[in-house]
Amino acid sequence: MKRMILLFLLALALPMAAFANNSVDFTNAGGTLSGSSAGLSLTGSTLIAMGTGGGIITGNLGTLDFSTAGLTGGNLQTGATFAAGGSFTITGNGTNGISNGVIFTGTFSGPVTWTMVTLANGTHNYTLSGALTGTWMGGGTVNGATVQLTINTGKGFFNGSTTISSGDTNIVVPEPGSLTLLGTGLVGLAGVIRRKLKA
Repeated sequence: MKRMILLFLLALALPMAAFANNSVDFTNAGGTLSGSSAGLSLTGSTLIAMGTGGGIITGNLGTLDFSTAGLTGGNLQTGATFAAGGSFTITGNGTNGISNGVIFTGTFSGPVTWTMVTLANGTHNYTLSGALTGTWMGGGTVNGATVQLTINTGKGFFNGSTTISSGDTNIVVPEPGSLTLLGTGLVGLAGVIRRKLKA
């Protein structure tokens, strides 16, 4: 009887591990951010780092490109909001163990904010941030967020084009062993129930 109770508790505990997630961080640098009230787009930005719980890989790893949907409020010079939608793509080039091809493709899942920050010396930086949803290279649906920081534009304002200083994108991906653990837990639970019914 004790053994059956222990098996039952184990069977219930194993699927809980299926709720664990890993996050993958991508860092990009450079590229041209251009736009108008129709939206902002980043092209030519180099993927320079990818980090997971297991470590960080650096180098020229691929590209990161995106485009937002149209302007819904504010203005491009002092701060704005863009609608959900657009596109967001992270592509690896096969270097240093990175996949060769599209790693993540998706859209902005909520409003995208474009914020101007005036520094103490009177110069301006702009930050773009937004939530993401899309498809991971293995085919699963994943969520994340991105923050992109522009090069200082001096005392002038955004005039339709600037350079990205750096960006960070975090994607939450299912832990690879989660489905296996869920399956093992369900099989164990089924075995316990079967024995109970036969007894």
